[in-house]
Amino acid sequence: MEEYGDGDLLSEAMGSGARVAVVEDRVEAPGAFVLHLLLKRALAGGGAAVLLALAQPFSHYDRVLRKMGCNLSLHRKSERLHFLDLQTFPGGAKGGAISDSFVRLYGDIQRAMDASRTGDNAGRFTVMIDDVSLLEVAACGSVDDVLDFLHYCVTLTSEMNCSLVFLIHEDIYSREEGYGLLLHLRYIADLVIRAAPLSTGLATDVHGQISVLNKCIFSEQRAKAQRIWNFHFRVKENGADFFYPGSRH
Repeated sequence: MEEYGDGDLLSEAMGSGARVAVVEDRVEAPGAFVLHLLLKRALAGGGAAVLLALAQPFSHYDRVLRKMGCNLSLHRKSERLHFLDLQTFPGGAKGGAISDSFVRLYGDIQRAMDASRTGDNAGRFTVMIDDVSLLEVAACGSVDDVLDFLHYCVTLTSEMNCSLVFLIHEDIYSREEGYGLLLHLRYIADLVIRAAPLSTGLATDVHGQISVLNKCIFSEQRAKAQRIWNFHFRVKENGADFFYPGSRH
C-alpha cells in the first residue's frame, strides 16, 4: 500500500474494496490534499484515472503531484490520466441544455475508460470529481441533474469495474434545504473521509483531524459491518503525515 507519512493510517483505514469514496472538507481544513493522495494512489501500479476538474487547472494538479513524485504530464501523455477541464462547464447552458451537457460529460468519461482499457493500460480505473459542490454551482443549482449524473457514474462501478472519488465541501450544506446532495453522497459511499479542524483550535504541527467511515469491513462471520477511524494530519509539500492524537512529540 502507499506510504503517505509516518505510518500508513489512511491506507489502513481505507482498506480495499471500496467502490465509492467521498472526501468531505471545510474551509478551516481543506481536503484537497486527500484527493491528491488518492489520485497518486490511483495511478500507481498501472492504474488509470479520469479527473473532472472544476476547482483548478491542470497546471495546479501537475505542480502539486510532481512534488509528491508523480508526473501527471507523463501519465496524461500515456493516456493513463484523462483530464477534463470543467471550469467553464456547462458553457452557459440552461434548463434542459444542462441535462444534455451532463449526458455529453458522461460520454466523455466512458470514452476515457475505453481508451484506458486497451493495450498495456487494462488495469483498474478511477473517476475523480473535484469538486461536487462546484458541479452543483455549474448546474445552476439543479441538484436533480447532479444526482442523475452521479447515479450514472455509480453504475460504472459495477458495469466497468471502476471506483469513484468525490470531493465535496461539507460546510456549505449547513442549511437543511441544501443538505440533500451531501446526504445522498454519504448514503452511496462505501468510504467517507472527513477533514475537519482541530476541536482544540489551531496548532503549529497539526493541521486538522481526519475521520474515516469504512462500510466495507467484514466481521469474522463475513457479515458486513462498518468501522470509524479518527486521527490527526499534517500537510507537507510532498504529501501528508497521519498520526493518532498524542503520538507525536
